[in-house]
Amino acid sequence: MTIMRRLGISLVAALLTTTGCGVFSGGDSTSEAPLERTELRIGVSNPIDTAPLRIAVADGKFSAAGLSVTLVDVAADQAINKLSAGEIDIVFASDVSIFRAAAAGTALQLQGEAYTAGRNTMALVTLPGSDYTEPTVKRSPKVAVNMLDDVGVLAARSVLATAGVDVTKIQFKQHPFDRMPQALQAGEADAAWMVEPYITRAEKELGASILADGGRGATLDFPMSAYVSAGAFGQGNVRTLAAFRKVLSDAQVRAADPAVVRDALPTFSDIDRTTASLISLGTYPVSLNGIRLQRVADLMHNSGMIGARLDVQALVPR
Repeated sequence: MTIMRRLGISLVAALLTTTGCGVFSGGDSTSEAPLERTELRIGVSNPIDTAPLRIAVADGKFSAAGLSVTLVDVAADQAINKLSAGEIDIVFASDVSIFRAAAAGTALQLQGEAYTAGRNTMALVTLPGSDYTEPTVKRSPKVAVNMLDDVGVLAARSVLATAGVDVTKIQFKQHPFDRMPQALQAGEADAAWMVEPYITRAEKELGASILADGGRGATLDFPMSAYVSAGAFGQGNVRTLAAFRKVLSDAQVRAADPAVVRDALPTFSDIDRTTASLISLGTYPVSLNGIRLQRVADLMHNSGMIGARLDVQALVPR
């Protein structure tokens, strides 16, 4: 074999080695497929739970990832309906409402966890002068909740049951959070299940007291809320939603510093700086964990809120 022929063979081999599979794939192996879409409509409500998302949008983090995100205010009791109607692409909602809809047959895909309860971030609250001073004082307490089929009922039942109250005798009364103090004053409720910032406002403005922390026992470090899409939308926009989850995860990491959240809240909500500095804050999960969320579905099943046990892992993107 001549020297020139050996050199030619060596050159071809070197080229094949350095270009790798790109030779056989017909393109650059490092190139990424484009996002299926670059615009997302996201329904939001609770400003504390959604603070990392809102901060990331304002700071241009989604834009930097090639996504144009529009935030749409959606009432909590309309979140899943708006999603199912195609009016929004992703919606923020309580885990309870998401799993209740999934158990009823709505095809959903989880896109990220939003918020986990911390100490006194949800609580049963009473006003000064109330004769409801201990959870077991009343055998059939009237408890105000914002919705009759959501996390307030689930958490209140769990906490009062742990204290020794017969949960079948609890009388739940539906009142918006901002009307709960009036319901307490009028005797329409003995206690109100509140979340922040309503707890801090009631304490600051009315001298309210916490009868029981809502995050104890079975609801300790309880997953509260998440972001979800329709199942078909999730299957048809895999890369777009992966990009969304990546930016959301980075935002949740940043929100581990409470000062970041407290400083930002007054810029996109009616929470003033004094209240923002006083509220109790939970945590913002940085990953989507089906095992952690299964706690919520199992408590719902055990309490009779849903009939059959729901497999939450089936809602997590594969």
